[in-house]
Amino acid sequence: MENINHVVERGHWGSKVEFLLAVAGNVVGIGNVWRFPYLCYKNGGGAFLVPYLVFMVTCAVPLFLLETTVGQYTQEGGVTCWRKMCPLVEGIGYSALLILLYSCVTYMLILAWALLYLVFSFSSQLPWASCNNDWNTDHCIDISTRNKTFAWTNQMNATSAATEFWERRVLAISGGIEEIGSIRWDLMLCLIAIWIICYFCIWKGVKWCISLCIIYCNAVDFMDTLYSPLKQVWLEAGIQILFSYSLGVGTLTVLGSYNTYNNNCYKDCLWLCLLNSGTSIVAGFAVFSVLGFMAHEQGVPIAEVAESSPGLAFIAYPQAVAMMPLPQLWSICFFVMLILLGLDTEFVAMEVVMTSIIDMFPTVMRRPGRRELFLLLFSIMCFFFQLIMVTEAGMYVFQMFDYFACNGASILFLCVFETVALGWIFGAEQVCGIVKDMTGVHPNPFFKICWLYLTPLVLLGSFICYLVEYQPLTFNRWYVYPAWAYVLGWVLSISSILPVPGWALYKLGTGTGNFRQRFHHLCQPAPDCWLTQKKDETELQHIGGEELHWLTSS
Repeated sequence: MENINHVVERGHWGSKVEFLLAVAGNVVGIGNVWRFPYLCYKNGGGAFLVPYLVFMVTCAVPLFLLETTVGQYTQEGGVTCWRKMCPLVEGIGYSALLILLYSCVTYMLILAWALLYLVFSFSSQLPWASCNNDWNTDHCIDISTRNKTFAWTNQMNATSAATEFWERRVLAISGGIEEIGSIRWDLMLCLIAIWIICYFCIWKGVKWCISLCIIYCNAVDFMDTLYSPLKQVWLEAGIQILFSYSLGVGTLTVLGSYNTYNNNCYKDCLWLCLLNSGTSIVAGFAVFSVLGFMAHEQGVPIAEVAESSPGLAFIAYPQAVAMMPLPQLWSICFFVMLILLGLDTEFVAMEVVMTSIIDMFPTVMRRPGRRELFLLLFSIMCFFFQLIMVTEAGMYVFQMFDYFACNGASILFLCVFETVALGWIFGAEQVCGIVKDMTGVHPNPFFKICWLYLTPLVLLGSFICYLVEYQPLTFNRWYVYPAWAYVLGWVLSISSILPVPGWALYKLGTGTGNFRQRFHHLCQPAPDCWLTQKKDETELQHIGGEELHWLTSS
C-alpha cells in the first residue's frame, strides 16, 4: 500500500546530450523533408529564403529561446508553467494542448502510409514502378521503362504508375469527403503497428535523432515576390517557420522543463535553431536533386514532378527510387528514414501531452502505473478517432485537419499572445534576468526588442494577412470541399483559439475583489518564482491599504 501511494518525482534529463537529441529529433522532422522544399520551389526558390530568414531572426529564434527558458525556469509542463508566470493567460497552455492532440491524431497517419510503403518495398518488383497491376488504368505510364517523353506529351490524361499506386491502391480515394466508403484494412493494420511502437517507445523513454544523410545520398519574378508582403509567400514562410521550430504548442517548454536550473539554454537554443534551418536548406538541395533527375529523365519541367506535402513523399520520391539501380534498397532506406523522422516528432508530441496533463494533476497521476495506463487510454482514444482517416475518404479528412487544426491561424494567434504575455505582462526585462540567473549570460539586447516589439508585430501582421489572403482548401487542385466541411474546418481552427480569451474572461469573472484587483492578481507570477519576489515587494509598497490587505490575504 505504501508503494501504491508513493508520488513519483518529476525528474530531469540524465545529461545535456539527452535534451539536445530530444529537441533535435523533434524539430528535425518530416516538415524539413517535404514541406520546406516544396514551399521553397512554389514561392520562387531563392526569393522564399528572404521572408524565411526574416521570420527566423525576428520570430523563430526569440520564441525558441523564450519557450525553452520558461520551461527550464518553472520546471512545469505546457499548462502549469503559465500558472506560475502569468495565470491570466493559462488558456494558452490549453490551446497548445488541443493543437498537439489534433497533431497526434493527424500525423500518425503519415507513419502508417510510410510503413505500408516499406512493406511493399520488399517486393521483387516495386508495385509503383509498373502499370501491370489490378489497380492501374489505361492512362498509366510506366516511367521506369524510360520510354522517353512521347507518352507524357501525347496523352492528355496520362498518370504515372506511382500516382496510381498512391491514389488507387493505398488510398483507394473516393470522389469526395462525403463518400466515406470502406476501411482500408491494410492501412489500419499499419496504423495499429505504429501506435504499438509509439506506446512502448514512450513507455521505455526512447529518444532518437536521425540525420538527413540517407536522403542526400539518394541523388546527387524575384523582386515582385519580395515587395508584396501580403502575398502568400510571406504567409507560408511564417507558418512554415513556426511549424518547423515546433513553436506555440508547448513542446519546447516541456522539453526545457526537464533541464537542470543552471543549464545554458541560451547557447543550446542558438545551436538548435541553426541545426533546424540548416537541415531545411540541405533538404532542399537533396529534394531538388531528386526532382531534377526525374524531370531530366522524363524530359518535362520540374513543375510536372514537384508535388506538395504527402504527394512529394509518396509519389515523387517512390517514382525516383524506381528509376535508380537497386530500387528496393533505396526504397527501404527512404521509408525507414521517413518513419524514424516521424516517430521522433510523434514521441515528443505525445510526451508533451502526457507531461502537461500529469503536471496539472501531480498527486493523482504521479503514482506507479498510472502514467502507463493514461498513455494506453490516450493511444486508444486517438486510434479510434483516426479510423475515419483510413477510409476511402480519409485523405480528405487528413488534409482538412492538417490545413485547419494543426497549422495556420491557430499557431500564429498563440504565438502573438505568448510574446505579449511574457514580453509586456510578465516583462521582457524580467525574462532577461531569468536567462542571466540561469545561464550566467545576459541575452543580446536584440532579443528584448524582439519580445517587446518585432515578434508580436510581425506575427500579428501575418495573422491579419492570413485572414485577408485566405483561400478555400482544395484537393489536387480540382476538388472543392462542400460548405459544411469548411464550417467544420473553421470550428476546428477556432476551437484551439477560444481557450485563450475564454480562460481569461472566466478567471476575471470568478475572482474576488474588484476588477482592477482581479486583473492585477492574475498578472502576477506565483510566489515560488523567487526571482520575482523582490519586484513584488517593491510593487506592494505603492499599493493602497485596501488593495494591500486583499493581495496579502489572497
